[in-house]
Amino acid sequence: MENSRSTRSVFVDIGLRELNGFRVRKRPFFADSELICREIAGVSVEHEGIRTPPLAVSFCKSSRNSQVFAVSDEDGYVSLFNSSKRFASSSSHQENTENARFRDWVAHYNAVFDISWIKGDSCLLTASGDQTIKVWDVEESKCTGVLVGHTGTVKSMSSHPTNSDLLVSGSRDGCFALWDMRCKSSSHNDESCINSTGMVKGAHLSPLSKRNTRRKAASSSITSVLYLKDEITIATAGAPDSALKFWDTRKLRVPFAQASPQSDQTNTKEKRSHGVVCLSQDSSGTFLTASCKDNRIYLYNTLQLDKGPLQSFSGCRIDSFFVRTMISPDAEHILSGSSDGNAYIWQVNKPQEDPTVLKGHDYEVTAVDWSPSEIGKVATASDDFTVRLWNIENNRCSNANALASASRVKRRVTALSDSEAKERLELNKEPESPQKHSSDDDDDYTNNQSMPIIRTPESQKRKASSSSLLSLSSLSTSDEDKTCERSPETAFNSPSSVLNPPSSVKRRTITDYFLVTP
Repeated sequence: MENSRSTRSVFVDIGLRELNGFRVRKRPFFADSELICREIAGVSVEHEGIRTPPLAVSFCKSSRNSQVFAVSDEDGYVSLFNSSKRFASSSSHQENTENARFRDWVAHYNAVFDISWIKGDSCLLTASGDQTIKVWDVEESKCTGVLVGHTGTVKSMSSHPTNSDLLVSGSRDGCFALWDMRCKSSSHNDESCINSTGMVKGAHLSPLSKRNTRRKAASSSITSVLYLKDEITIATAGAPDSALKFWDTRKLRVPFAQASPQSDQTNTKEKRSHGVVCLSQDSSGTFLTASCKDNRIYLYNTLQLDKGPLQSFSGCRIDSFFVRTMISPDAEHILSGSSDGNAYIWQVNKPQEDPTVLKGHDYEVTAVDWSPSEIGKVATASDDFTVRLWNIENNRCSNANALASASRVKRRVTALSDSEAKERLELNKEPESPQKHSSDDDDDYTNNQSMPIIRTPESQKRKASSSSLLSLSSLSTSDEDKTCERSPETAFNSPSSVLNPPSSVKRRTITDYFLVTP
């Protein structure tokens, strides 16, 4: 009994503490406090003086291009903007466009409803009302392939999580199709045409068409598709049937799972079918959001679809199938457009609280996107012919940044004390210029690899070993003194030595660092 109790206590302690003695919380984009939204700038979507409503906006996926975002519009143009430009507060939207837009071209002679970056941001996919999807070389603004096969407007598309040659698309013809861009079947007007490798027709049927058995059932528009992170599952949503369907790409005949946004089926007010407008997922693929025409956004756990939506969020107005919703990459927040001219942000762990409102647009806010690399930067597109950039932060984040900055300065000040400087002179046998270690030179400070390795002389080692035998009460109570006077024995008594034990002492097992309760 004593052994079992001891073993159980050891593993309970391991699960309840970290190396520093407390549980480290997951670090989100923002802390759990009130968000502060600040508009950075707004750009106008226009070509040759003619304004046009934007339909899709997307930031680049790689960190080195995180400042670039693409915008597609109703006239078939694709425009690339640099969000890192300096925007004067007095500048107009047109002036900001001239300052930030560095490339635009006619991608289709029809509206472009969706765009997607692939292949390390070197290529861009555009889905259009001309029933095609085009692959663009961004550097040369040249079309390298055309995906043909749909018989209706292509509303949504999603690339494979790890293989950007694979793609799924959804159309108003009621079909979703799979594509492999390595399979080029024909050429037309110097453009390679690519046929689909698989297509499912009538994936989302209208309830009225199901009841009418005398005539052929008419398929309903597919509004959104997602290639889930497990690399084999596809999620689709339709306009009238108020259902999410999940398909296995290895056998596409029937969906293997289905979910309904209505969490309470007994409520008579919820029995009317509401179309699902948009699907989104976080970077890990664990959570999925579905925005619905009932003015709610539903959150699902992809591993527990049978339990229905985990939470629902309300406050925005979704009057059309152009309003989009995006969950943040860390699954901490949800951003949505709205038909009332605002954008809304909810904290996922506080669904009952009122959302933060982003005010500034004049008409319906349609497309939205999170920057995957620049934390806190979002973009919103509206029917007022503008795309606006926002910075989302809170006071807690600002305070944390200030403390981190102060700690860095503190480390720099204490990095080279008088004793350490003498040791370096004794080791290197030649004085160094003080200009090389100026506290104002950040580059020299951060480039630690260019600095010589500092080792303690043998005399200092012996002195440190003898001092370690003294009582712990002789050490200073301040954190700085503890850090400077830490000896091998004090490091030995710390749980952190489990991972990095001192070389002068014998390594213990992990059970030696957790007390066993009697």
